[in-house]
Amino acid sequence: MRDHREKYTSAEQGRGDMRNVFEGAQTLSDFVAAAEQHRDMWRSIYARATVNEEILERARRLPARRHLLVLVEDWCGDGFNSVPWLARLADLVPEKLELRVLRRDEHLELMDRHLSRTGGRAIPVVMVLDENFEEIGWWGSRPAELQAWVDENGGSLTKDERYHQVRLWYARDRGVSTLTEVLAIAGAPEAEPAAV
Repeated sequence: MRDHREKYTSAEQGRGDMRNVFEGAQTLSDFVAAAEQHRDMWRSIYARATVNEEILERARRLPARRHLLVLVEDWCGDGFNSVPWLARLADLVPEKLELRVLRRDEHLELMDRHLSRTGGRAIPVVMVLDENFEEIGWWGSRPAELQAWVDENGGSLTKDERYHQVRLWYARDRGVSTLTEVLAIAGAPEAEPAAV
């Protein structure tokens, strides 16, 4: 197994050898242990993260095992407000999901294949890999509803005001939007209607 700090060549990444990239990535707990910024925030959100039964059931019904490869940095507010929820879900259904983390700034070639719609290196990026480590899709960097709000309202607020509103949104959402959107990319079936 590769040390997580070793760089991957563009040829290796280009030919789709994501198994080695994934296996060389850190677990979230290792990433957080090495964090230089916001370590307490990462730990606190993970410790409080719970997953509702509907989302758990959707994850259990994934058609096959999925690997979630996350590009993020420890300073990223969207990262510590979304990735711990994904890690908690993966911990609850290890037969269906496994999550690993790469530092974006150490993997820019991979990042540059997953740019935001405006061409930025926005993080986190969650690459969803199938059981053969082939990428089937990716998510980032915020839940769609929150991104739409930021696009519409963010420019009229100061950075501090915008950040405060984003944090409130994440606190109210409790990871549900991130989990729902990533599970949809992973191929999870929609929730079954409740029996009447």
